[in-house]
Amino acid sequence: MGIADHLSPQDVILDLGASSKAAALQSLAAVAALRLDRPEAEILDALNARERLGSTALGRGVALPHARIDGDAHPVVTFARLHRPIDFEARDEEPVDLVIQVLWPEAAAEGFLPMLAETCRALRDPNTLRRLRTAATPDEVLAALASPAAAGPA
Repeated sequence: MGIADHLSPQDVILDLGASSKAAALQSLAAVAALRLDRPEAEILDALNARERLGSTALGRGVALPHARIDGDAHPVVTFARLHRPIDFEARDEEPVDLVIQVLWPEAAAEGFLPMLAETCRALRDPNTLRRLRTAATPDEVLAALASPAAAGPA
């Protein structure tokens, strides 16, 4: 199961107006809280705890904030393209304009690392990044993430 299998058009934000890393994480936590029917503060705390270990910015303008959450809820993946790039403390010092949030239930922890690895493979492809940055609709984002180039080797 790939990243696109966990996304629907409702999980795609094409013009997030966050002006900082903290604001982006808070906006994404709010979206996830609604999907999971959990307190926003709980989601934000989990994301911030992971960020304290080190930035989840991957470089090339991409960040992958992620956390495992208590319970057996379903995984929640949210894609956001930012209105303006922000500092996300990336190693390459490039500002981030593409953010994919992954929240994974502790009860199904075995799928978490494969999902992150598959997502990283998809985001290494320059064509996928170009398609994500130019997508006009959520369906175009889903298609970019579901494309064979994004899926990586079988």
